[in-house]
Amino acid sequence: MTESRHARHSARVTEHRRRPPARSAGGSPLVRSSTPGRDQRHSGGSHAVHGSDLPEALRSAAREARRRMDAVSAAVYLVDEDQGALCLALADGSAPSFFTLPGRMPLDMPSATVRAWATGEAAVLTDPDPGPAGPDRDHVLPYPYVALSVPVATDERRFGALTVLRVEAAGAFEPAEMGILEDVGRQLAHILARLVEDGVRVVAGPMPMLVPAGAEVDTSVCTPGWGVRDVPGSAGTSMMFPLRRLAELLNRATTMEDVVAAAQYCVMSSLRADALVLVSAREGRLWVLGHCGDSTELARRIHGAGVDGRTPVAAAFHGRALYLTGDGPPLVGEASAGVPRTEVYVPLRGEGQFVDLPLAGQNRVVAVCALAFSGHRPFPSEERVLLGMMAGLLGAAVERVELSAEQREAAQLLQRLLLPARLPDLPRLVTTARYRPADVTSEVGGDWYDVFRNAEERAVLVVGDVEGHAVESAAVMGQVRTAMAAYACEGHRPAAMIDRTARVLAELGTALTVTCCVVALDTLDGTAEVALAGHPAPLVRRPDGRIQTLDAPANVPLGVPMAQPYEAREHLLESGSTVMLYTNGLVSSRSASPETCARDLLGSTDVTSSSHLEDLADRIVSEIVTPQQRRDDAAVLLARYEGAGHGDEPKAAGLHIQRRDLRGVRTARAFVHDKLGAWGLQDMTDVVELAASEIVTNALIHAGSDVDVRLRAFEDRLRLEVRDSATNPPIPSPLSLTEEEAPEAEHGRGMLIVEALAGEWTSYPNGQGKTVALNLVIPQE
Repeated sequence: MTESRHARHSARVTEHRRRPPARSAGGSPLVRSSTPGRDQRHSGGSHAVHGSDLPEALRSAAREARRRMDAVSAAVYLVDEDQGALCLALADGSAPSFFTLPGRMPLDMPSATVRAWATGEAAVLTDPDPGPAGPDRDHVLPYPYVALSVPVATDERRFGALTVLRVEAAGAFEPAEMGILEDVGRQLAHILARLVEDGVRVVAGPMPMLVPAGAEVDTSVCTPGWGVRDVPGSAGTSMMFPLRRLAELLNRATTMEDVVAAAQYCVMSSLRADALVLVSAREGRLWVLGHCGDSTELARRIHGAGVDGRTPVAAAFHGRALYLTGDGPPLVGEASAGVPRTEVYVPLRGEGQFVDLPLAGQNRVVAVCALAFSGHRPFPSEERVLLGMMAGLLGAAVERVELSAEQREAAQLLQRLLLPARLPDLPRLVTTARYRPADVTSEVGGDWYDVFRNAEERAVLVVGDVEGHAVESAAVMGQVRTAMAAYACEGHRPAAMIDRTARVLAELGTALTVTCCVVALDTLDGTAEVALAGHPAPLVRRPDGRIQTLDAPANVPLGVPMAQPYEAREHLLESGSTVMLYTNGLVSSRSASPETCARDLLGSTDVTSSSHLEDLADRIVSEIVTPQQRRDDAAVLLARYEGAGHGDEPKAAGLHIQRRDLRGVRTARAFVHDKLGAWGLQDMTDVVELAASEIVTNALIHAGSDVDVRLRAFEDRLRLEVRDSATNPPIPSPLSLTEEEAPEAEHGRGMLIVEALAGEWTSYPNGQGKTVALNLVIPQE
């Protein structure tokens, strides 16, 4: 694009002294003939601009200017004093060039068109720079065109400017050509003046008039592979389809996967590329945002490389589009106007053609789109224009999606901080929980869960939901959870906890309502006291497989005035019972009734031992992974009651490691050694120590957060869990980067060791980050 909408430019202005126009006998100005013997485009006798109305006058002048100047397009801009801008009134030429013309240019914009209108002199734009020049920036054309602009003005009035675009390969404009265009501009100005005298309002319409070049400009000759061969205008018009389709798809994109999919269809496929990689730059390194096609090798070489390296992708972050050929080393940047072919880059992959497009946001290059082609191919001007426009759309989309991702990450971080870091270990009660945020919003949700131990043999289970998805919802959730924790630790019964928390919420003055479910369980005799505040009742799965509801008075949500005190109800649990507390986000999107869906989820897996409680939790949340089922955040809390004096009662222990603790790995190994020795599992010490040290090392390096280690010994197996605050899943290979694996995932050779030690291991989000867990079979004597 020769006149950037958003950036300042440096330009070379060629001044040409104005000459009085020759006039016919009737006083009408004539277009001056060029010097005999020059190129045919400079000659041809007198050519008059005519028009009985404004559209015809503008079209006649633009067509005459484009034809005489051998340009791809010509445009007439008319001044709008009220808006303080020059507005595009009409453009004539090839379709791709239309869309490089700004529709509106402020009168202080440093463009050739504005300078021609302001100074009354011809202005040439050949080397615009997208920002302040510096030692690390290149002066390049964003589109392969040079512009020549002349004023459209009489002695009494300045109407606007006439601008023509020519491909940069045609060379600079000669003085004779400038004289021709000036004469066309003056002739148009006199026609506009007569129209004004006749009462015609000479202003640009709300949208510019676009006139296809037709047979006069056959872009199919210079842009093969587009449209119908030998049909004038077919190539340029066909090139607009992927551009407009790309705009439609990017407008609906909400994730980087959506952006990559749109780029694959509209950019990679339309240009017949073999591979496409989107790359960002953070903290001095290149990171792959997404890739498609035959791109695995290219993505692997780019991911993690230095921004200052002499690679084409790194160089493109300086703002220059690179068209490189791999016909033989070294790879050399293709020259633009005024830019020498001196840059030498390190090849990233074999032979072929490579294109690296900088994707600009509002004030910076936010990413680079790398394209790879098999074999060498040219990139004619029209295709380079198309790529430039596509790069603009992709840059805006990447910037918007990344901003949305940052907001979502901040919301999820706040959510994790408000959820419990870890659940307490209880001798006869095994607990686990899962939390899933909503997909349709970047705001924090109000669902939470908690487990309190207020006596040696008594546990309190809580699940709640604050209405809405906003910071206020998260704030209220934190206040309610804190109040619940205080009353639980003081030993209050569930109904009293809810009643007192409701009073606290009323004092806070919030308009939001809160639902919650509180279950107090005495692990000595299995007595469970349930209290509700407008929340779904918990479910229990009996040892014989029956699923029942732990009924209790529904009461009203917190925040709703209630004349009567909250009521609770007691139930008795048998040893081996599994209790499920959940929020309505788990079942609200299903067609059946919420309670029926919850029963189906609880009965989806056979829970024969406490070690399988994690499998049940994974199975439950796997049912809500589709976007249609994640319009609300969801929390589920599972507890398996083992009963007093149970012969196979599990052994549990935990360890907390501070972030950046240099002795954390050694402490974890000692913890495993001591606990397994106390439990009579000395034979498993070496294997578990090694696995724990590798997972803890991986967590400390990649997560940069506190780490929790948890050991549970069951009758037939040992379970090791390591929790951190990073949500990125671990990958058991430092080199793998395929279509199925997220490029931002953690890498580490330690996970290869873990995979070799334990055939059964998993990673899942836990509301605070992720948990990496493995199960080891306990050898039987």
